[in-house]
Amino acid sequence: MGKLGRYVPASRRADRVPPKAGPPEAGPKARHRSAGRRLLSWRKPRSVASQVFLLQLVVVLLLIATAVVALVVQDRNRAIQEAGDRSLVAAESFANAPGTAEAMESDDTTAALQPRAEAVRRKTGVDYVVALSPYGFRWTHPDPDQIGKHVSTSYSQALEGEPHQNTFDSSLGKAVDSTVAVFDEKGTAVGLVTVGVTVDKVTSVVQHQLPVIFTAGGVALLLAAGGSALVSGRLRRQTQGLGPVEMTRMYEHHDAVLHAVREGVIILDGGGRLLLVNDEARRLLALPPEAEGRPVTELGLNPALAELLGSGRAATDKVFLAGDILLAVSVRPVGLQAGSVATLRDTTELRALAGRADVAGGRLQLLYEASTRIGTTLDMKRTAEELTEVAVPRFADFATVELVEPVLEGGEPTGASMEMRRIATEGIRDDVPLYPVGRRMHYAPGNPVAIGMTTGRPVLVADLATADGWRVQNPERAQKVIEFGIHSMITVPLQARGQLLGVVEFWRSEQAPFEQDDLSPAEELAARAAVCIDNARRYTREHTTAVTLQRSLLPGALPELSALEVGHRYLPAQAGVGGDWYDVIPLPGARVALVVGDVVGHGLHAAATMGRLRTAVHNFAALDLPPDELLAHLDDLITRIDQDAAAEGDTEAVTGATCLYAVYDPVSGQCVLARAGHPGPALVSPDGSVTFPDIPVAPPLGVGGGLPVETAVLRLAADSRLVLYTDGLVEARGRDIDTGLGMLREALAHTDGATPDDTCRAVLDAMLRTRSSDDVALLVARTRLLDPEQVEEWEVPDDPSAVSRIRAEATRRLESWGLGGTAFTTELILSELVTNAIRYGASPISLRLLRDRDSLICEVADGTSTSPHLRRAAFTDEGGRGLFLVAQMSRRWGTRYTDRGKIIWAEQALDAGAAGDLSGLLMADL
Repeated sequence: MGKLGRYVPASRRADRVPPKAGPPEAGPKARHRSAGRRLLSWRKPRSVASQVFLLQLVVVLLLIATAVVALVVQDRNRAIQEAGDRSLVAAESFANAPGTAEAMESDDTTAALQPRAEAVRRKTGVDYVVALSPYGFRWTHPDPDQIGKHVSTSYSQALEGEPHQNTFDSSLGKAVDSTVAVFDEKGTAVGLVTVGVTVDKVTSVVQHQLPVIFTAGGVALLLAAGGSALVSGRLRRQTQGLGPVEMTRMYEHHDAVLHAVREGVIILDGGGRLLLVNDEARRLLALPPEAEGRPVTELGLNPALAELLGSGRAATDKVFLAGDILLAVSVRPVGLQAGSVATLRDTTELRALAGRADVAGGRLQLLYEASTRIGTTLDMKRTAEELTEVAVPRFADFATVELVEPVLEGGEPTGASMEMRRIATEGIRDDVPLYPVGRRMHYAPGNPVAIGMTTGRPVLVADLATADGWRVQNPERAQKVIEFGIHSMITVPLQARGQLLGVVEFWRSEQAPFEQDDLSPAEELAARAAVCIDNARRYTREHTTAVTLQRSLLPGALPELSALEVGHRYLPAQAGVGGDWYDVIPLPGARVALVVGDVVGHGLHAAATMGRLRTAVHNFAALDLPPDELLAHLDDLITRIDQDAAAEGDTEAVTGATCLYAVYDPVSGQCVLARAGHPGPALVSPDGSVTFPDIPVAPPLGVGGGLPVETAVLRLAADSRLVLYTDGLVEARGRDIDTGLGMLREALAHTDGATPDDTCRAVLDAMLRTRSSDDVALLVARTRLLDPEQVEEWEVPDDPSAVSRIRAEATRRLESWGLGGTAFTTELILSELVTNAIRYGASPISLRLLRDRDSLICEVADGTSTSPHLRRAAFTDEGGRGLFLVAQMSRRWGTRYTDRGKIIWAEQALDAGAAGDLSGLLMADL
């Protein structure tokens, strides 16, 4: 590879500008000096454009040098790789050529292989092709003197069948040597072939790429020069043709004048950002060193002063308080959006007025903060704490608040008792000997606090050491307070709507004693806090009433069921109770209905509406309606409720009510679900996997417009957990429902093997780390399946003579269950039901007996939808007493409809004494 020559860019021609007319001093010598300055400016650039151009020139040259070096290194590595490949191919070709192995086994190997090796070397362009014996003696070599000599290099790798390559430095430069073995037909190595190639023989491509690199570098330099020229021209336009020297001199003069004046000067841009400030303004406003470039509203100035400076409005001698200094501020805008200039003067002649203005401004600021910081929540305790936090340390060193006992519970203050409880305290120190929070307080009649509570006016005690009425309350405690350093106090009653809610006491130890002028701000603080506390009290009362109503409408203790193990939770919203509810309703045939609903809104109306919906669901479930029909009836009911409310002028309609209704059958493991605008359930399989079954969704209740409700059927294995919930669990402010469902899936995935109650606890801990803004209802049901031995079914022929056979088989099954004592009653019940089905029903007819935990259920199904009715037969009637007997001998009975007919069922209790003496019933006057 040849050496690369150094690239030198072409010199730029100097612009030839015709001479201009000018003063005598602008002669040839002046032009010579100007050219000299330009040359010096290129050698020592002072303008930004020149510096940018030189920087770009250096960067481009570095890039070109880096590219050339990278190409050389890359080409060198590629050449070595190609030389190795070429030598290996030549060695493999020669070794595997026909006759090579036979020639090595011949008597004169050199005579047979030397001509062939030299021919291969000349044709392939390699440096040498050498054939070696397995013991390292040369058979061929380009130098005949080297033939027969021994090579000490180890070729054990090649003799084992693996090609051996070696890179080394030779007299001709770096070379690559490849050695392969030659094997006979038996696989025995009969010799070696080694081929060497110098790297310089591989053609290089760097020379072809260097022109492209240099061309790209030249284009980059031209672009850099053009960009620098554009930047330089723009700078000249912005500086109105001034050079760097003139601009520097002008800046120095302006800076000297700006910082020499004894008046504060501030320059701001159109957005209220500080551009320039002199030393006097920095001193007057106590600005930090890095104030330039920041918005004036972020510099900790007086809010009114910051607002004026940031607005850019014109002003003349506006007075503002800045620390201990009164400033006269004048503002002059510069153009429409160019910003403004403000001047500040220290008005020393107003220092006497500054003290009184400071006090008045501090009190106004205190009252302003009280209006914004007190009453941010509807919590009485928090409101009292906000009162003490505002007062300390701006107005007092310590502050305490007590409320009357009924007020704390949300009740009306009676005024009959002076008993109060301290609920808030704040101070500059924590070791103050005042009574702590939670202490029950009772003040003697002569105590200043009692006087204020009686008169309804604030009371000032300027010197506690001489206040006998205050000291007599508790002399030991009073002495500790005085020794601590507290010297004065103000007590103000908290009154709202003419009623006493409590008192607030302000104490001072480090500040000057309270004066008469301090009574007004203390009374104003107490008045603002009293209104907020009264609002919180009334809210607490309404909230307690709503929570009580909500709790009374929700189920207390859920029934124990053989089909399901149930866990449940209800959490009211942070803003109050809402309309979320749940229920578990036992159904005939050991089935269970699971219900979760939600009424949008909060307060008494939502809770009352929830109670009406829950009652309606219970009534519809008593009819044993399927889920889709039940939700359709519920939708009609809510529509009628809204129509009645509109007719009466009531604006609170039941809008946004949702419901999910599911019926689970432990015999088949089938669960039928339907939902109206409600989130679908989550299903946790016995193996711990979590899925969200696809349940068709109907519009919310009351807005369906008569649209049909679709159902979904799930087959649930034993120990599956069905999780029903309201949207408050998965939806939250700043979190969409998809994120909530993902969190719910993750939480349920970590509850493998947990009980339903533990599952509820784990889900709420994971989903609701803070109190939710919406109420939450959660219902977790673990499924069980009845043992097939607990169920027996028979197909009943349409023949009255089959009744006796069915009765006998049922009796045998009862005896196998150990229920022989109920056989007589059961025979009577199933005889009546089966006989009625044969006589008045239609095929197919079937009988099923279910043995539940504490009951025996007899179900007779037939193909008609005609429902029997219970009636009392007259004394002269020969029939009509069958269903009456069934009703009297059963705990309960009823009819439910199926897609193919109906089922009449009767449930008997299996507890002691359930099957009593029937003689009185049979002999009764029916």
